Amino acid sequence: MQLLKDIGTYTFPALLKNSVKKFPERGALSFVDKGLITYSDLEELSQKASRILFSLGLKKGDKAAILSLSCPNWGASYFGIVNTGIIAVPLLPDFNSLEIETILKHAGISAIFVHKKLFNKIKDLSAEILPAIIDIETFEVLRGNMAMEEANAVLPDVAVLEDDTASIIYTSGTTGRSKGVELTHKNLVWTAIQCQTVHRVNKLDKCLSFLPLSHVYEFTIGFTMQLLNGACVYYLGGPVSVSALLAAFKKVRPTIVLSVPLIMEKIYKNKILPTFNKSPLIKKLYGIRFFQKIFHRIAGKSLMKTFGGRIKFFGIGGAKVDTPVEIFLKDAKFPYAIGYGLTETSPLLAGSGPKITIPGTVGPVMQGVQLAVLNPNEEGIGEIVAKGPNVMKGYYKDPELTKAAFTSEEDSVGAGWFRTGDLGEIRNGIWLILKGRLKNMILGNSGENIYPEDIEFILNQHPLVLESLVVEDENGLVALVQLDEEKIKKEKHGIIGSVTGAVQEAVKDIAEDFSYQQEAILNEIQFFVNQKVNRISKIGKIKKIDNFEKTASQKIKRYLYSFKKKK
Repeated sequence: MQLLKDIGTYTFPALLKNSVKKFPERGALSFVDKGLITYSDLEELSQKASRILFSLGLKKGDKAAILSLSCPNWGASYFGIVNTGIIAVPLLPDFNSLEIETILKHAGISAIFVHKKLFNKIKDLSAEILPAIIDIETFEVLRGNMAMEEANAVLPDVAVLEDDTASIIYTSGTTGRSKGVELTHKNLVWTAIQCQTVHRVNKLDKCLSFLPLSHVYEFTIGFTMQLLNGACVYYLGGPVSVSALLAAFKKVRPTIVLSVPLIMEKIYKNKILPTFNKSPLIKKLYGIRFFQKIFHRIAGKSLMKTFGGRIKFFGIGGAKVDTPVEIFLKDAKFPYAIGYGLTETSPLLAGSGPKITIPGTVGPVMQGVQLAVLNPNEEGIGEIVAKGPNVMKGYYKDPELTKAAFTSEEDSVGAGWFRTGDLGEIRNGIWLILKGRLKNMILGNSGENIYPEDIEFILNQHPLVLESLVVEDENGLVALVQLDEEKIKKEKHGIIGSVTGAVQEAVKDIAEDFSYQQEAILNEIQFFVNQKVNRISKIGKIKKIDNFEKTASQKIKRYLYSFKKKK
């Protein structure tokens, strides 16, 4: 466990120097199948990237972007950028060409490290917008005027300070407006060190990484925290798929994994639950809590084996986890952990390690961070606000937006607290429980607070619903649902196959009438949810969505699906 006393200062140059000194020949970064680089190799590669940038004329305070799939050279490029005082601008691989161009112009990018598979997104940009392009896999300069050969470049002695900006991260977000979040060296390195109060990492750990490194959740916990402690991080080296993940788990046998809720929710809903419903007897026993715990424990052993058998920390963040999934994981003694934070807070604010998780809650406020509730109601629920060394410097080139993101003297908690936009309560002053987004909260006709996430939680329990979103139109609450088309097809064929003769033909005609079938399913889902929610939360209409558009952390982009309510 490495602390400030080990690295000396909260900066990336100090972090890398300490890790190279203590773990020089240990593996640092690798693909699952090949390409292991040691900590000494990482230092050499990062210096090579620094010399290239210096030869291209970049200096402290300039900006260099990274547009790449996760790979060892992503990390080497990042250290190469920030260790010379240049500011890194990581770009999400799923940004489209227009988004990338807009960000490059706004940030004033001088150079970009790009993966060949993403090169098409920038190939038409002029040298005025993008002066230098570097192939991240080979470090070959594809565009740019070099003042000298990279090999002859002597790196200047640059003082990198804790309060210097390390990264400007442009969020895809769910609010529809990308913002450049300025995070300092201290913001990120302090958070990586402090995350060890949730779970400790050591040089024997192996981390399997498959979330985008340009997302601060993966970057801080799945990259910086690992390299701080001499662990080795493995990347898929290709698209994220079920087959690729299963093969990687089997080969790497990781001890640490970071994930988003969607992955475990799909496993639970598509693999675990069907097992407990395959016969009337098992289904009946599963309805009894005593037997449910036993079944969960048995399934948990199988799940551990699927993930390689050595998992010690399976972190879940980026969105709220369905409580039944957490109950299953808890019963199964699966070492899952829950975290909560935002890009603006580098990201962690609160979280539970594997031994202390409580389903339906987040967990203790992280040591060194202050959380408070702004304008709480009679139940103690209000907007969560935060203070701490991990809170951003501000939004790049947007002082008005930065000012609006923090409380003022007129607020109940005083000035200087970051407004998360999330509703919740803090029990006993230490334990965070979230209710949903402040902007998502719907005001009922009689002034009641309606939390759409609570309704979505129930909707997602329906066997034919993959995901859902609750919004409001002029007539009331509307549920948008993505149906499990594969399961519907299986059930349809099962019905047809269970009858014969003229009856079969009649049933087949009805089953093939898709509009009839869809309407019946949506009506049944509406009945299902309205039987389980209170009076003010009843759904007035159900609409089918083919696929929800999502952010990198697999949150649905709510702003794309909102209705304007008539006044």
